Amino acid sequence: MDMNDFVLVSVDDHLVEPPDMFDNHIPAKYKDEVPKLVQRADGTDAWVFEGQEATNVGLNAVAGRPPDEYGAEPTKLSEIREGCYNIHERIRDMDVNGVAAALNFPSYPQFCGQYFARAQDKDLGLAVLRAYNDWHIDEWCGAYPGRMIPQALPPIWDPELMGAEVRRVAAKGCHAVTFSENPTKLNYPSLHDPHWDPFWQACSETNTVVNLHIGSSSSVVITSIDAPVDTMITLQPMSIVQAAADLIWSPTLRRFPDLTFALSEGGIGWVPYFLERVDRVYKMHRAWTHQDFGGKLPSEVFLERVALCFIDDGFGVETRHKLNLDMVAWECDYPHSDSTWPLAPESLAGYFDGVPDSEVNKITHENALRLYSFDMFKHLKKEDATVGALRARAGDVDLGFRSSERLKKTGTDTVTVLDLAQQLPTSAP
Repeated sequence: MDMNDFVLVSVDDHLVEPPDMFDNHIPAKYKDEVPKLVQRADGTDAWVFEGQEATNVGLNAVAGRPPDEYGAEPTKLSEIREGCYNIHERIRDMDVNGVAAALNFPSYPQFCGQYFARAQDKDLGLAVLRAYNDWHIDEWCGAYPGRMIPQALPPIWDPELMGAEVRRVAAKGCHAVTFSENPTKLNYPSLHDPHWDPFWQACSETNTVVNLHIGSSSSVVITSIDAPVDTMITLQPMSIVQAAADLIWSPTLRRFPDLTFALSEGGIGWVPYFLERVDRVYKMHRAWTHQDFGGKLPSEVFLERVALCFIDDGFGVETRHKLNLDMVAWECDYPHSDSTWPLAPESLAGYFDGVPDSEVNKITHENALRLYSFDMFKHLKKEDATVGALRARAGDVDLGFRSSERLKKTGTDTVTVLDLAQQLPTSAP
């Protein structure tokens, strides 16, 4: 297939929240208590809620920034590309990259709403979280029907509330929710615990996909405190194998046969060996561990129920027939540092050389639209959703680097994993 004929739907992009996001959605009694974006003494921006600060870390919004200005330090809206926080500019940035639709993860609330979960007033925390979800669905996604796949944050501190929120947003057309790859690191019960059953049940009943994004445990991979940050960046996607193992050996997939998970930004190249390994463990140890997959192998259950997502994974595409091609989807990761923006089509074209058109279509958009119950073509004709068509109307988008004097590197010190880890807030229920 010619690159210009790709129809690209990204199942993992990110947004930076604008300062007015709560204006139209918070109950009147809480209007003075919502998170507010303030400028700190050092010139960087921070969201403040009940006295707790949350900043946007530099690596979360580097689209359009010179690579020598990448870093883990906090930043501010004026130093990042407008498409990170302005939906109109985001659509233009998607067009110039040939991306028809995208699902977006949050920034300052953290991947599964940990920032709101730390509220001392849980009624306020719930009101703010619901307002966030309504802003995301009604404004961010609603501004351009067919272009943004909605995703909700869960009130992770209460599984019954989580189930209720899943049902509430599903009625608004949202069939994606983000959750933690390892909730024990957030001081909650594990994926093996029935504590989460009301949440799983609601997701099952509403055909809502549970997205487990790398880093959603509010932790990074640390081999040693003096390891360079390159070590963490290398290991972070593959570290989701831990969540994969938790999922397959927990009773969750077997007890909720209609429940679907996605391993967001986890890549796919590591999966064939993982499948081989879980099957061997099952065959060798089931007699004494008492695992039972009802006549199936664990690999079969995993491939049926867990969606796999990749940004740039040539080996994974090469070994795709070891996977379930109905459960593989593509990601752009805009505006993060691993993103292929604005050359995503060119990146994929090399991997898709010789791949049948039917398989390309599954990976680039068909699987994503089916998994997330998203009818993109109700709003966008297929001929208008191709890379060529989208780019044809985005010729005036500025793709030049935007430099910041404050962020220019002046030294040669090695950035360590500890430097990045210190930017993560402490997590607590």
